[in-house]
Amino acid sequence: MSDSAAVNTKPSTHEQVVIIGAGAAGLTAGIYTARANLAPLIIAGLQPGGQMTITTDVENYPGFAEVIQGPWLMTEMQGQAENVGARVMYDIVTALDSASRPFRLMLDSGNEITADAVILATGAQARWLGLDSEMQFNGRGVSACATCDGFFYKGRDVAVIGGGNTAVEEALYLANICNHVTLVHRRDSLRAEQIMQERLLKKANITVEWNRQVAEVLGDDSGVTGLRLAATNGGDDKVIAVHGMFVAIGHDPATAAFAGAVTLDDEGYIIAHPGSTHTSVNGIFAAGDCVDKIYRQAVTAAGMGCMAALDTERWLGEQQG
Repeated sequence: MSDSAAVNTKPSTHEQVVIIGAGAAGLTAGIYTARANLAPLIIAGLQPGGQMTITTDVENYPGFAEVIQGPWLMTEMQGQAENVGARVMYDIVTALDSASRPFRLMLDSGNEITADAVILATGAQARWLGLDSEMQFNGRGVSACATCDGFFYKGRDVAVIGGGNTAVEEALYLANICNHVTLVHRRDSLRAEQIMQERLLKKANITVEWNRQVAEVLGDDSGVTGLRLAATNGGDDKVIAVHGMFVAIGHDPATAAFAGAVTLDDEGYIIAHPGSTHTSVNGIFAAGDCVDKIYRQAVTAAGMGCMAALDTERWLGEQQG
């Protein structure tokens, strides 16, 4: 993603449409609003490209017969958005004032932007176990991204924590790099799709520790050396030797900046009207993983980005009418 696309603004500049987030949802919203001559400004935030930038092999995005790379797809999507007129700013929205019209956005740089309409597409972030030892070894054997850090454990033994699609996908990815992968799950059955489970259980170098959870990450100056696993069914603790631990227990929506601006549910996800991307505030729309807690796929995020753009275009037309 070219630095030339970065936009410098001065405090209190005004935009017709501001899109917060530059993942599949935000960039698709950018493509559609730009083609509608709405001159959108996309604020890229903490993770330009969204979660797809930490996903290497992508085989379920429609339109590609062969496996593609997540970062490449996001680079192409951003290029497409820019080519049709969207602009990308590399900054972070720290607060959104939805009580004023136009809406007011406060940025980490100290700048402020006002906007007639806003699309929230900030996605979600990895969830951690919450252990002191996990934080102690974060970056020294503890990671939440197998595709980012798996290469560093080539030929070594690692563990993946979780039982959903993400955990199984990460275990399968690591099995092609590492000597051995242990999947640690607190229950006696996985939540992942059946086809994913079958792939996992067929892998000779993957074993599953059922009814176990991480009680402590063990290590020394060299980094992680093992895990102490507690039994969830009343058994004794067990220690396994690993060089890396990948946490894959879900995500939290990146919506803290919008608390009080739009209605969130008890998990922090933005609530949208059924069948649309309208939030609790007229003129503010939401798309992607900051809204969707069920599907969480790049293609559904992109679809919601399209919906948000169309909803925004219609709403702005109604205001002008």
